[in-house]
Amino acid sequence: MMLFTGDGTRLDVLLSRDGTLSRSRAAELIRQGAVAVNGKPELKPACKPDPGAEIRLEMPDVRPAAVEAQDIPLTVLYQDSHLAVVIKPCGMVVHPAAGNPDGTLVNALLYHLDSLSGIGGEMRPGIVHRLDKDTSGLLLVAKDDATHAALSRDLSERKMEKHYYAVVAGVMKEPSGVIDAPIGRSPSDRKKMVVVPDGRAARTEWRVVRQESDRALLDIHLITGRTHQIRVHMSSIHHPVLGDPLYGHKGMPKAPRLMLHAFSLSFTHPATGERMTFTAPPEPCFGVE
Repeated sequence: MMLFTGDGTRLDVLLSRDGTLSRSRAAELIRQGAVAVNGKPELKPACKPDPGAEIRLEMPDVRPAAVEAQDIPLTVLYQDSHLAVVIKPCGMVVHPAAGNPDGTLVNALLYHLDSLSGIGGEMRPGIVHRLDKDTSGLLLVAKDDATHAALSRDLSERKMEKHYYAVVAGVMKEPSGVIDAPIGRSPSDRKKMVVVPDGRAARTEWRVVRQESDRALLDIHLITGRTHQIRVHMSSIHHPVLGDPLYGHKGMPKAPRLMLHAFSLSFTHPATGERMTFTAPPEPCFGVE
């Protein structure tokens, strides 16, 4: 059981504030009846308990991962008894879902690593943060629940530093810049995210590494971690990521894949306190020297 105190904040936001649970997972638990406010069940994630209200969350037992371990090639850059850092290839889905029951990163992790966390009963063992299917690069994986909770908290508090290479369309007018624009789901297409006034705060910093006549290689520092954030933000300033079928446009240069790669990851190890940094170069098509 976990105890919280109301402060006027939305219930799903309050339960996810320390990073142990994602907001979507907190909302799911609320709808399942796992939360009581002042002793009464509360099923609405948008409920705003009064300041001082007692909130109880009965965490479900961790379900055994109904996911098959599969011998899928995977580069493991580092691992110890608490965590691992791996490189996700382009085209690999991170976790099983409808339409992708196997062949995912989780299937590969279950084969290559000796243990994974399963915090909050989620069927996403070990996954601290995600990459889109066609984005490649570094991913941090937790091997026990305490590590998972600590890393998730650091992620939510922006104590991790993540950099991406992106090849985008057009000529950048400045050598660097910041996009500070809230992101929410598109009201007309549920598969897309868009910049909207009432969306969740999102901030992306970018720097030109190399400029060509019709494209630019950028080093992108992701400050927040919203769904499709880099792709949405770059499209919003009319420089979509090449190879992006969802946020690109017909006139942009051709690319062999989605030109987005997580190449640098820095974090503090929860058990040792050591600051750790890992890098992974992208495929040659990015033209990184």
